Amino acid sequence: MESKRLLSIALLLLLTIITTTAQAQFGMGGGAAQPKALPGTAGDNSPKGTAKITGYVVDSAITKAVEFASIALYNRATGKAVDGTVADDKGKFTLAKLVAGNYRILISFVGFRSKTIDSLTVTNGQTLDLGVIKLPTSVKTLAEVTVTGQAAIIEEKVDRLVYNADKDILAKGGDATDVLRKVPLLTVDLDGNVSLRGNQNIRVLINNKPSTIVASSVADALKQIPADQIKTVEVITSPSAKYDAEGSGGIINIITKKNSLQGLNLNIDSGVGNRGSSLALNGTYRKGKAGFTIGGFGRGIYNTITRTNLDQSSVVNNVTTLTRQGGDGHSQGLFGQYNAGFDYDLAKNQSLTAGVRYGVRNFVNQQNLLTQLFTNNVQSFAQNRYVDTKNLSGTVDMNVDYLHTFKPQQEWSISTLYSRTDLTNNFNADLISSAGTLTGRQQNLNKNVNQEFTLQTDYQTPIKKNQQIEFGAKAIFREVNSDYRYLIGGSTGELVTAQNGTQGALLYHQNIAATYTSYTYTTKKRYTFKGGLRYEHTFIDASTAEKGSLGVGDYGVLVPSVNASKTFSGTTFKLGFNRRIQRPGLQQLNPNFNAANPQNITIGNPQLRPELTNNFELGVSRTIKKTFVNATFFGRVTNNAIVQVSRPSDSLAGAIVSQYQNIGRQYAYGTNAFINVAATSKINVGVFLNAFYTSLSGQVTGRDGLTSELTNTGFNVSGGSFVQAQFKHGWGVQAFGFMQGNTIQLQGTQGGFAFYTVGVKKEFANKKASLGLAAENFLQERFNIHTVLNSPLFNQVNDVYLYNRGIRLTFTLKLGKVTAEAPRKKARSVNNDDVKSDGTGGGAAPTGGAPGGAPRQ
Repeated sequence: MESKRLLSIALLLLLTIITTTAQAQFGMGGGAAQPKALPGTAGDNSPKGTAKITGYVVDSAITKAVEFASIALYNRATGKAVDGTVADDKGKFTLAKLVAGNYRILISFVGFRSKTIDSLTVTNGQTLDLGVIKLPTSVKTLAEVTVTGQAAIIEEKVDRLVYNADKDILAKGGDATDVLRKVPLLTVDLDGNVSLRGNQNIRVLINNKPSTIVASSVADALKQIPADQIKTVEVITSPSAKYDAEGSGGIINIITKKNSLQGLNLNIDSGVGNRGSSLALNGTYRKGKAGFTIGGFGRGIYNTITRTNLDQSSVVNNVTTLTRQGGDGHSQGLFGQYNAGFDYDLAKNQSLTAGVRYGVRNFVNQQNLLTQLFTNNVQSFAQNRYVDTKNLSGTVDMNVDYLHTFKPQQEWSISTLYSRTDLTNNFNADLISSAGTLTGRQQNLNKNVNQEFTLQTDYQTPIKKNQQIEFGAKAIFREVNSDYRYLIGGSTGELVTAQNGTQGALLYHQNIAATYTSYTYTTKKRYTFKGGLRYEHTFIDASTAEKGSLGVGDYGVLVPSVNASKTFSGTTFKLGFNRRIQRPGLQQLNPNFNAANPQNITIGNPQLRPELTNNFELGVSRTIKKTFVNATFFGRVTNNAIVQVSRPSDSLAGAIVSQYQNIGRQYAYGTNAFINVAATSKINVGVFLNAFYTSLSGQVTGRDGLTSELTNTGFNVSGGSFVQAQFKHGWGVQAFGFMQGNTIQLQGTQGGFAFYTVGVKKEFANKKASLGLAAENFLQERFNIHTVLNSPLFNQVNDVYLYNRGIRLTFTLKLGKVTAEAPRKKARSVNNDDVKSDGTGGGAAPTGGAPGGAPRQ
């Protein structure tokens, strides 16, 4: 292992040498870029004099230097600009080598009113000192900024689609799941599992940063992000070589709201409803070169009810067993996220950023299951089962980042990240006879620790005017620990550990060394090409307490990416190809024997290998007057696909065991279409449709150790629409609806669902306060998700009834007085896009031990 770590570090050292060489080659200097010379300055051949003008520019309100203010010198007789400069970090400026004459000076900067000093006369050899020049601020408070019209809800770039979520008036009081449901190309089921073009193997970043909790469960991580703090959602369908190779479906980057305002600012957001309540406090303070942020968000969910019906039959040793199960369940949970950040400008071209974020999840689910077994059509067993499941976690992320900007588009950064998640996933079950007496008890104890440290460096520089090159390196040191025990006992006495591999510990080391280079070229006719190459080598040392080393070998992968775009007469065409790798995540690896519902048992597989996916896409978009149209045709081929496979249990009558396996190959071909109509500057209407054909096939290992060929094909269709309108006096309304059709899985089909919501909002006090009301799924009492799984050895029909009719009232308040300042470029943060989440992978009954294998709530 030590040699593997040394190899990872060696790659980083190699890149550092390359970076140093590049600095010398491209002539990087330690100072800021100098502005281009105006006519009559040292940059041209105009005659020079010996006069000089100096001065200091300060903020009239706080008598503080205005850094980088622009100074333009004009000839009073001709009115033409003859010289110019930029103030330094102390507000000082100097205009030298001036010809004697009469001049006028214009001083300007973002956030301040421009100031003109007229009738300046200088003679050769004279130094004219203007002293302290005070600029008045042009924006006193945020409330005084008036925005007319509406920004585009959807923006399209060469490799991604950007959804401006801060315009969503329905998201107040919700979480990130509520926002992502409305993003074109994405599908979010009723449990929060996200898929991109039907693929759940995606990476989710928060402000370009990863988190270990996302590696455990994307659905759970999204519940910890308040919806009203999300500014934009970037759907990166064709990631460049700069991004980690992980995520066969693509990358989702959630950008939260930030500001570059001087002063103190505090936002209070709250909401209460029949199914959940929330409270968020977020504050910022900036003075001079330093900025501080602190915030917290908490959300409680309750009154979440689920009812299930399950029929499944299996044949083992020529004995047919029929299981019939009905269940009632309810859940409640507390989710929170707390953060603190600091940034400081070390110099005018250098910045340092640090932050810490803590997330907590306390989720409890109670279930009452009635199970009946029929052996060869004769009832052989009946039992009630009361299950109390606890899913608890705490996650901490800490980062320190440094950025050095040499000139526009030329910069070098170093980023670090430490992340740790402590996860507990336990259940207690009481077994009750048909007579109502306690006959037995069961318990599962599963504690996990997932921690990682990342070191990354990146460098980019322009080449001439139409080219740019980027390269960098990254090292990730990851460790996963999982201790698990399955205990059983009678109605009294102590619980004892069950046999047959139901106790153990997994130790999984995964170290990754990566390097990349990317090149962008734009032709004179505005063709844009972006190509890159990335190499990642993964070192694995995996073992369990009972079996020792698992013999999972190291592997390397070369990942190319190509993107191209061109606009013809207002129509933009995009073409992309990339290869992605999908490493198994914690829940796929964890060998814990989860029998919260003994008729649907789930277990991980620590010997999983990564899957490789080739993605192709062709996109067309056009704006026709007030209508934006986008259509994308895509295809992907995945080898060694990781899916969940189900089979009858060898030892438990009527039970189905589901485990992740590398099955073989998966194909998907389809299209996404999106239309947005800005009917007026205050009304927007959007419609989107996703449709694709999928084929899954591969060799699956059965309960007898033999392999068999499984194949399933079919269409997946989903779509939705939204309308948003703003009216006078601060009133606004919005409606959204979405429908998901059946989803093709390896062994069957999972049923579809629908979701819709309508809301209204009223703003008060010059937009410093607002009150909102939203209703969800109010036309019917429940949704039914009908799932059918089948194979030669078993058949399963599962109906899950979700009661998610809801209403919520929200209130927001903004406090503080702030002034605008120029935006500052901050150090970039680490992006770890390299672990597969546990969103149900498309193989069999969903995981989590809910009644009848129901999706987790």
